[in-house]
Amino acid sequence: MQKKYFDMEGYRICSRCVMDTSDKDIEFDENGICTYCKEYEVNVVKRSFPVEEAKIKFDELIKKIKNDGKNRKYDCVVGISGGVDSTYVAYLAKKEGLRPLAVHMDNGWNTKKATKNIFKILKKLDIDLYTYVIDWEEFKDLQLSYFKASVIDMEALTDHAIKAVMYKTASDNNIKYILTGINIATEGGIPPSWRYNKNDYFNIKDIHSKFGKVKMKTFPILSLQDRFVYQIVKDIKMVEILNYVNYNKEEVKLFLKEEFGWEDYGNKHGESMFTHFFQEYILPVKFNIDKRKPHLSSLVRSGQMSRQEALEELKKPLYNDEDLKNDKNYVLNKFGLNEKEFEVIMNSPVKSHYDYKSSDKVLRNIRKIYQSIVKR
Repeated sequence: MQKKYFDMEGYRICSRCVMDTSDKDIEFDENGICTYCKEYEVNVVKRSFPVEEAKIKFDELIKKIKNDGKNRKYDCVVGISGGVDSTYVAYLAKKEGLRPLAVHMDNGWNTKKATKNIFKILKKLDIDLYTYVIDWEEFKDLQLSYFKASVIDMEALTDHAIKAVMYKTASDNNIKYILTGINIATEGGIPPSWRYNKNDYFNIKDIHSKFGKVKMKTFPILSLQDRFVYQIVKDIKMVEILNYVNYNKEEVKLFLKEEFGWEDYGNKHGESMFTHFFQEYILPVKFNIDKRKPHLSSLVRSGQMSRQEALEELKKPLYNDEDLKNDKNYVLNKFGLNEKEFEVIMNSPVKSHYDYKSSDKVLRNIRKIYQSIVKR
């Protein structure tokens, strides 16, 4: 299938980062600076701290986690994927004297390198690991449901499951803190039209009911009731710990390689074969989306890369012919699809998540209420 990545009519690119009009909702100010650069400045204030305050806040956080976790085997949960962010979170937790329980959600797409990285790091750090495995036939059916539904955020399934597993593990072990690798320095600025609410189980269930065949038994669910119990009743907090430190991704990669023998994947989210193929092929070809743009833009905004370096990076092809052929064959075989079936789905009209049952608006309102409670 041959398809242009982007319609260049009326093309415009941000004067500060590399986000452009491939996002249909992007806006620019009189200086040519985009919406997401403006949002970044606001989020820096909300989600991170000035250098002089960061160390104090970080020490206070570590002390509180230790105090709240007294007389328990573990005082925090750390989600681990084998990627650089989650690996560094595990390192930080151990370095600061915390007693983390590492949690991994296996959806059947781990690369061998990711599995190797996880066990290598956790063994050296002496951190216990709990792995939740989703039945492959069940998860395959769910992913194929999303693919056939032609909605944009196939990764919402994995993200929903990861969050559900981490909350349940924390709850089962009476742990009050979940440390995540989410951070303002290297992430953020994903256009709303390029993603969907990861918490909307209502949407997952409706899409699966229309296109799926296998009954959901092992897929982790995070319902509204679950969220209320975990966040309000049990007061379990998700902490973006990397926002408390000076987090430079390339420096951290070098450190992890030298200290632990961590192996780089060569691309963002390369620890998952599906995520890699989804972001490098399905998104750009079917949805006209190149996710390198927001990822690189985050690095530009945080000073970890120059705009020119980001532009040069975008000139590189997402795939070379041989790797694309191999990865495509792997994904199709794992899904049980032939080339014709795959192309039919790739060429089907794009649908919105809102074309199916959705609780997104309810979830957004609940989030606002929860945030107001937390601030008190």
